[in-house]
Amino acid sequence: MKPLDIALATLVAVIWGVGFVLTRLALDEMSSTLLTVLRFAITALPCLVLPRPRMSWQLVVAISWLLVSQFLAQTYGIAHGVPAGLTAVIVQSQALFTVALAALFLRELPTRWQVAGIGIASCGLLLICFTVGYDFSVFAFAVLMTAPLSFALSNLLLRRARGVPMLDLFAWIGLAGLAPLLTVLLFVDGPRVTWLALTHISLGGAACVLALAVIGSTLGYWIWGRLLHDYSAAQVVPFALLVPFVGAGASALVFGEQFGPLRLAGMIVVVCGIAVMLLSPRPPVLVEVS
Repeated sequence: MKPLDIALATLVAVIWGVGFVLTRLALDEMSSTLLTVLRFAITALPCLVLPRPRMSWQLVVAISWLLVSQFLAQTYGIAHGVPAGLTAVIVQSQALFTVALAALFLRELPTRWQVAGIGIASCGLLLICFTVGYDFSVFAFAVLMTAPLSFALSNLLLRRARGVPMLDLFAWIGLAGLAPLLTVLLFVDGPRVTWLALTHISLGGAACVLALAVIGSTLGYWIWGRLLHDYSAAQVVPFALLVPFVGAGASALVFGEQFGPLRLAGMIVVVCGIAVMLLSPRPPVLVEVS
């Protein structure tokens, strides 16, 4: 890869890692549902000038609703006490779910290295499970664990969108996600609570939402899609390994998050397992989202 493209891939990983911290800051002023709605709404604005991608509308909706499920789950987890750094690691575990689901539904048999990576990452998740119930509830952790599963399913569908401009695709994905998100928002938060939250957002909170949508989603996916177009997945995807490190590090710096020995060991083991999968001779095609 060219030095500039290496720098861009690293920048995207940093942006997505910091996105978990921005999510935590934004959740101080609004619900997880409202934050997700605003993020998808801003991401959808380019639809006003961008054409609909040349793929079936049903596929766009399916990918969109899976990503809605992912973002709702991960923001819910953070809003209910799961540390942002730990969330970054758990969401990145989508790699092992992607490989497993590809084997189950697409009959793509994983390599020995990928099987080893799945086993290693699973052991790390098990270690993390032993720490649940102290600083956040089992229910919050269970909801959060649906995020990497939804992410993995969307990865499989995104593989059918090769050659489609990522900027166009994710703008229309944002639009398709607004209907279910607004329904959930009105049902869970209600019009009154939503209006109060919108009218009391600080400049800092608004900046976090804009950064998540414009920089994290629109710009991040445009750069990532361009890199995947110019290079093989084996060259680009390993940069996603930086995301959990950046997320955990930024969370520790901003919030002073400290991880006990067992949880820290679990996080490290998960990332090591993901590294084994991504750096294997035939890494899975993944798309990372914060």
